[in-house]
Amino acid sequence: MKILLFIDKYDDANNGTTISARRFAEELRRRGHEIRVVSAGETSDEERYCVRALNIPGFNCIIQKQGMVLAKPDDRVITEALAWADVVHFLMPFWLSARGKELADEMGVPSTAAFHIQPENITYNIGLSRINAASRMLYGILHRFYGEFTHIHCPSRFIANELFKHGYEAKLHVISNGVGEGFVYRKLPKSPELEGKFVVLMIGRLSREKRQDVLIEAVRRSKYADKIQLVLAGKGPRQEFYEREGGSLPNPVSIGFYEEASLKDLLAMTDLYVHASDIEIEAISCIEAFASGLVPVIANSEKSATPQFALNRRSLFRRGDSGDLADKIDYWIEHEEERKALEQTYAEAGKEYAIGECVSKIERMFREAIAENRQEAWVYDYRTQE
Repeated sequence: MKILLFIDKYDDANNGTTISARRFAEELRRRGHEIRVVSAGETSDEERYCVRALNIPGFNCIIQKQGMVLAKPDDRVITEALAWADVVHFLMPFWLSARGKELADEMGVPSTAAFHIQPENITYNIGLSRINAASRMLYGILHRFYGEFTHIHCPSRFIANELFKHGYEAKLHVISNGVGEGFVYRKLPKSPELEGKFVVLMIGRLSREKRQDVLIEAVRRSKYADKIQLVLAGKGPRQEFYEREGGSLPNPVSIGFYEEASLKDLLAMTDLYVHASDIEIEAISCIEAFASGLVPVIANSEKSATPQFALNRRSLFRRGDSGDLADKIDYWIEHEEERKALEQTYAEAGKEYAIGECVSKIERMFREAIAENRQEAWVYDYRTQE
C-alpha cells in the first residue's frame, strides 16, 4: 500500500504522537509498504511533503512548550501528496488534517484517523479540569473533524469507550501504539551517579496533568527518602518548577530528556517505575517500562487508560495521593524478592504490545477503509450509469 500520514510535527521525537507515528512508519516500511508524510518542515524530499509551521501570535510559545508544532495547510502540497496515496491516515485533528480530509474526500482518497488528543489534557492545562462541561464541549468540537470518518484508531479501550459515550459513530479500532524492539527484560549495573541508590523513574512530558509533583512529594514522605534517587525523564513547561521542588530531596531529583537508546539503558538500571498521571489515552511510556522488566505503580485515575496495566493492587495508588504513593514505594523497597519475581510477569505481559502485532491491526484497518471506498465508488458509478 501507498500510505500517507498527516501529522503536524514529525521531526524531533519529543512527544508521544510523533514517536508513535515514526515507529509505525518504520514498521510499515519494513513490511514493504511505501510511506510518505505531510507535516511542518523545511525541505520536502521523496518521503516528505513539507508545509510551513502555523504562526499564532501569543500562542506559539505555549504550543512549543508542550513539545508541539501546528502546521499551516497548503493546498498545492496536500493535493500532490494525495494524488500519490492509496490511503491517508490523519494523526492530529488540527488545521492541516482538517483541510487534508476535505481534499481527500474531494479526490476520492480513502482515509482514517487516530484519536491522540484527549480533551482532558487541554482542560487540565487551562485550569478547567474540574468542569466536566468543558471536556464535553471539546469532545463535541473534535467530533466536527472525527465525525467525517468511518474508521478511527483508538490507542486504548478506555478512549474508545469515551468516544462512544460522547456519540462518536465511526468504527473504533482499539490498537495500542505499540512498543519498539528492545523494550524487553534487561538489567545493567548502575552508573556511578545511581550506584547504591534505589532508582525510581517516571517518563513523560513535564506538565500539570502528568502529576510529577505527586511523585516528588511521595519520595519526600517515604521512609527511605535518603536512599531513593528520583529520575524524571522528559521535558515540558513544568521543568523549572520540578527542579525547584525536587532539588530539596535528600538526593535531588534528576531531570532530562533521553533518546531511545539511552532511555533503554536507564530502564535497565531502574528499580521501580511510577506513573502518576491523572490523564492518559494510553501511556506508552508505562508499557515500555514494564515490558523492560519494571514493576509499575500507577495512579488509579478514572480519566486514564493506564490503570488497566496493573496486575495487582500494589501497582495502584489513589490518584493525587502522595501519602498512598509513598506507602506503595516503601512496600516495594521492603519486598525486593516479590518485586523481582513480578518483574518477569510484567515483562511477559509487555509482549502483547509489541509493535509488530499492533501494525498488523493497523494494516487491517487501512485495507478495510480502502475496500469500503472502492465499494462506495462502484455504487456511485453504477447509479450514475443508470
